[in-house]
Amino acid sequence: MKAAVVNRPFGLDNLSVIDVPDAHISDDEVKIRVAYAGINPVDYYIISGLRNVNPVPHIPGSEFGGYVEEIGSKVKNLNKGDRVIVYPRVFDGTCDLCISGKEYLCRNGGIVGGITNGGFAEYAVVKYQNVMKIPNNVSWEKGVSLPIAGLTAFHALIESGIQPGDTVVVVGASGNTGQFAVQLAKKMGAKVIAISSKPWVKELGADEVVNMNQALNALQRVNGGRLADVVIDSIGSKTVGRSIKLLDTGGKFVTFGALTGQTASMIISEIYSREIKIIGVTGGTRRELSRLIDLASRNEVRPIIWKVFSLLDIKAAISSLFSRERNGRILVKVSG
Repeated sequence: MKAAVVNRPFGLDNLSVIDVPDAHISDDEVKIRVAYAGINPVDYYIISGLRNVNPVPHIPGSEFGGYVEEIGSKVKNLNKGDRVIVYPRVFDGTCDLCISGKEYLCRNGGIVGGITNGGFAEYAVVKYQNVMKIPNNVSWEKGVSLPIAGLTAFHALIESGIQPGDTVVVVGASGNTGQFAVQLAKKMGAKVIAISSKPWVKELGADEVVNMNQALNALQRVNGGRLADVVIDSIGSKTVGRSIKLLDTGGKFVTFGALTGQTASMIISEIYSREIKIIGVTGGTRRELSRLIDLASRNEVRPIIWKVFSLLDIKAAISSLFSRERNGRILVKVSG
């Protein structure tokens, strides 16, 4: 089968599409004929060797879906031809965090496509517990945008504890997760201020779409002088300081991205004097992903797609994450 493979030394220059041995399954695994895959910053980090990578040579790709091709002898409730997406967290189901319902934080786990081979290939093999069916009315473009882009945003909003009537600021609102954060926050009853240069974000339900320099005035205008209850920031060091200044007393700063850098400085007294809460999130639960699939089946969430690449153009697809022209999600079409 054809697959995108990275080898040491890690880096995008050492990623190539080659023929590799066909994937074989064990009793508790499922073989998937990959239809589409999503491109996310985590893929770049894995290809660059900035995340734990196994095995090497390695097939990356953490967000993908396709058709069930083969099932192991212990697999139930799946049949060949089923349309499925992959829950992207490896988990053992036995550690204290898994037992408490936080399988995305499994002490012995990691991310599919990072500590296992992933979906940038014609076929992929995953544990049956990671496979989730999607209905026929959910397009591949929509389906493969749920496991990372959609789920991370959904989990972030749930962890923030937003209530109807709250004001939520989404920084990076046109990005992978930002698109979903805008839609889901609005669905949860919040007023949404989207920080973006893309006017189409308004179509996703944002009450205001402004740049970061306009955000404070927009908040005060919309909120009668008050600031935000929640700020969702997936950008990283470039925006953290300004994002925190957009929070009202008792507000919550939620972070899950570091595309512009891993470190940031903040004024400590600004945090404690206003009782600002800082919440880090990563991924989400299978139950939350199931809820997202249901929302997608009712056309209540959708991604904006910028470009779809072929597997042979995987380098260009990954590089496009950093393009100034990027205007929505980037996908890879592997098969029909």
